Amino acid sequence: MDKIEKFKTMEKILREIEDLKNSETAVIKKIGQIETENMNVNVQNLDKSLNEIYDGVYKNLQNVESLQSSFTETVADFKDKNKITDEMLMEIRE
Repeated sequence: MDKIEKFKTMEKILREIEDLKNSETAVIKKIGQIETENMNVNVQNLDKSLNEIYDGVYKNLQNVESLQSSFTETVADFKDKNKITDEMLMEIRE
């Protein structure tokens, strides 16, 4: 795999990590909606379970954000090290 192809694959991975982050965020929002609805029915077991799920999902979100940050740096370093310019990428994308 040449450097440009490798870089393009790395960019794709970054987009997939962003998608994963958005999915985790959506799960957190959904948990909040369920918690709000549970206020009307006040089921204790549901509340406890949702808190446990929230804690796990929130930790996952933090891990994904950390991964995104470190991998973004890795991609930028690879681009700089291999002197990949935006012009080079534009030529290949056309």
